[in-house]
Amino acid sequence: MVNGLNSDLQKVPKGYKQTEVGVIPEDWECKLLGEFGDVVRGGSPRPAGDSKYFNGNYIPWLTVASLTNIPSGQIYVNSTATMLTRLGSFQSRILERGTLIISNSGATLGVAKILGIKCCANDGVAAIINQRVGDKIFLVQYINTKTKELHDEIATGNGQPNLNTNLIRHIPIPYPPIEEQTAIANALSDVDALITSLEKLIDKKRAIKTAAMQQLLTGKKRLSPFDTLNNKDGTPRYKQTELGEIPEDWEVSPLGDICTFENGDRSSNYPSPGSFVDSGIPFINAGHVSKGKISMKDMNYITNKAFDKLGGGKIKIGDILFCLRGSLGKYGIVEKDLGCGAIASSMVIVRPKTNRVSRIFLKCYFDSSLCEKMIELWAGGAAQPNLGAQEMAKFSVIIPKDPQEQKLIARTFSDMDEEIDALEQCLNKTQQIKQGMMQELLTGRTRLL
Repeated sequence: MVNGLNSDLQKVPKGYKQTEVGVIPEDWECKLLGEFGDVVRGGSPRPAGDSKYFNGNYIPWLTVASLTNIPSGQIYVNSTATMLTRLGSFQSRILERGTLIISNSGATLGVAKILGIKCCANDGVAAIINQRVGDKIFLVQYINTKTKELHDEIATGNGQPNLNTNLIRHIPIPYPPIEEQTAIANALSDVDALITSLEKLIDKKRAIKTAAMQQLLTGKKRLSPFDTLNNKDGTPRYKQTELGEIPEDWEVSPLGDICTFENGDRSSNYPSPGSFVDSGIPFINAGHVSKGKISMKDMNYITNKAFDKLGGGKIKIGDILFCLRGSLGKYGIVEKDLGCGAIASSMVIVRPKTNRVSRIFLKCYFDSSLCEKMIELWAGGAAQPNLGAQEMAKFSVIIPKDPQEQKLIARTFSDMDEEIDALEQCLNKTQQIKQGMMQELLTGRTRLL
């Protein structure tokens, strides 16, 4: 044991020391969170859940949902979903603007934020009041690096893990000199601001795409040169259909008229999980498709022999793989680099008739609100909604008869998707950069002062 300890001590670099929070610089301290201020828990108006206290205009009502519904890079909580009509009793917990809060239950357990508003907090939220020392933003940044540890190792309770105030008081925190805390907090806040701006820009671009889809996929707005197909007085030429007005040279078609469908093989040849191999031919299920793409991450594989035995559900380039159960509406397009593969029974192959509709236009349809409505209309089953190829064949689709207009519309949305994808990649890189900065700055490996 002594030799092992000496071995560990030899790994600590010069100028650093081993502490409860790990290896930190010698001029840093290690404190418990309870030393920074008084740890308290929120309290609901009593009796809890009484409707006369809620949905009013007296004071914002803070729950853990308020920590969930803000961008990941945002530290301040500036709004809540509802307000109270009054406080009910002394058990209610009023928190002042600038208070450091920590979620002590639910999916956000261990997430720390700072209040940008005065509010009343329920008992799913803990707070540090009367804070005496420490930079709040530094504390928030450090605590948020420990959420998994707080959830998995420190929280108590089986069905619903919980952080009580005593556990929160004893969370160890590295404590650099206050000037260094502030410098670290400012550096990480700058990256958070960039992350938040990227998230807002992505949301804006998605909203623009959604609005454009509502216009372009119904013919309410037409792209050049097709915008000239109007009456002599310049007004659009429309016709009335069961889906409303559409351009005269467009049509409403059942999906079954413009596509064919192929189910997976559901015979005794269907591969079981025990027959999967480390490499071979992809066997694609609903977990592998999202936003029109097929992910190879955690892909299942079957042997060539098992693939040859399958009587159906074998994919081709250009196929659209659509989820029939569970995650209804998820889909992925088979691109050239995928090669051969087969689908699980939870999916169906949608194969466009290219003389009627282009694959890229059909992708726009599967992203549209009209497709969502068709899923709601034809999906059966209360507990587990599901679809079959027969129901999908009845989906209504609005399509331009001219294939060039289909391609023009689809290309417009492809350009939008590429722009959003580029922004998402930039966001992902920025988040990775922040993770690296946190590992360096919050442990003192890299010093700013």
